Amino acid sequence: MTTLLLHGLGGSPAQPLSLFSPIIPPTETVLAPDVRGHGDDQRVSGPASSFSLDALASDLASRVRASVGDAPLTVIGISMGAGIALRLALAAAASAPAPGALAITRLVFVRPAFTDVPLPRNLLPFPVIGSLLTRLGAVEGERAFRGTDLYRQALEESPLGAEGLLEQFRSPGAATRARRLIEIPRSVAFSASESLASIGVPTAIAWAPRDPAHPVSVAELWMDELDGAVSIPLPARDDGYGAYVRATRAGVAAWLGWGGQ
Repeated sequence: MTTLLLHGLGGSPAQPLSLFSPIIPPTETVLAPDVRGHGDDQRVSGPASSFSLDALASDLASRVRASVGDAPLTVIGISMGAGIALRLALAAAASAPAPGALAITRLVFVRPAFTDVPLPRNLLPFPVIGSLLTRLGAVEGERAFRGTDLYRQALEESPLGAEGLLEQFRSPGAATRARRLIEIPRSVAFSASESLASIGVPTAIAWAPRDPAHPVSVAELWMDELDGAVSIPLPARDDGYGAYVRATRAGVAAWLGWGGQ
């Protein structure tokens, strides 16, 4: 089997690798690609549509297929990565699969953030951060963002969630790649015309309370739309990050049958 790990917005493959490498069986082939405009991928030009979750999924699918062909895939996506994983799964489940559709057999969505509407409330901080990075740069942009209601509201709900927003200013090449924060949140994970039940493969959703960018309401929406998805509840990160990590690993490993790793 092959496991495909998909990182979150503004992140890199180091995010899912650090979280899940300890539980992935040594017999698994692991792929952890850079999403467009992230990690070592410097592509930030092109039309806005090139940053839709659908376009990002299509781009990744061609690269993954070139690497592993028709190998059955377990896909684990975090936040934005969950949205991309959903787009990959919908393409694979279509009656006439999209060219290069992947052979997905299991899906794990970790703290999904995207919905069926562009720029939902939980994603509002990201284009603001992108605009500040573009106009003021990383240092002055972070200082300005700390004075916004968006930051204060996130801080009140979750200090770690607020710190995660500030990390967007500190990531490598943040200012030059600010466009990813402006365009990607305007995308949707699915549309009203799409039946998520058509995916038809075992699916689990891991979620945590008190997470402003990844509210429980989004996980509940996905649970409602996905037929038979398994819920993996996690502790709030602010109640102890180590406990959150351990629970994530244990919950995902148990559901995937990776016990004893």
